[in-house]
Amino acid sequence: MASNSSVLTDDSLLSKLDQRLYKLESFFALLSGLAVFSLMILAVISVTGRHSINQPLPGYVDWIEQAMPLIAFMGVAYTQRDGGHIRMDILVSFLKGRSLWIVEFITAFLMLAVMLLIIWGSWAHFGRSFDFNAPMWSRDSSMDIALPLWPAKLLAPVAFSVLALRLALQLVAYARAFIENTDSPVAVPLIEDAATQAAKEADTVSG
Repeated sequence: MASNSSVLTDDSLLSKLDQRLYKLESFFALLSGLAVFSLMILAVISVTGRHSINQPLPGYVDWIEQAMPLIAFMGVAYTQRDGGHIRMDILVSFLKGRSLWIVEFITAFLMLAVMLLIIWGSWAHFGRSFDFNAPMWSRDSSMDIALPLWPAKLLAPVAFSVLALRLALQLVAYARAFIENTDSPVAVPLIEDAATQAAKEADTVSG
């Protein structure tokens, strides 16, 4: 989706579901931001320890591995809802009305199909790691301080499941927009013109 976009809301069930899902997506995005902040703190502790007492933080690389899924995956649905993913807007901008909505529907459908396959594969990958009968419920662990890897592997199917819900919701919204032939559907990011973008940027700078 385009990075310069807005999402309309109203009192419809579709819009209410969109806003409720957005709260979950915002929470996941917050976790992703906290993971970045935590890694920054760990980096400061590790570097300080190396230079002051010649002892870096034990398992620093292990903690980075654990945090990577948080950083990489947890904000993907939030970005999809707000239209932050990169795409070929120079082509999409030529489409209007039903032709635009059918193209959006097809691309969202293809994305959903791919995500369902990824969810299936990542869940199987988690299943190979998780074991109730193993120490710390894990069949594998990190190399340095032996952190169980299944929590990090679980994050991928969880985050992608939320993205799948977002894409399914957008499919309904695009189908509704196609049927009603509306120019302002709810629950999907709409590309803003240059004037609107400039006005929002000016409001942000002005406080």
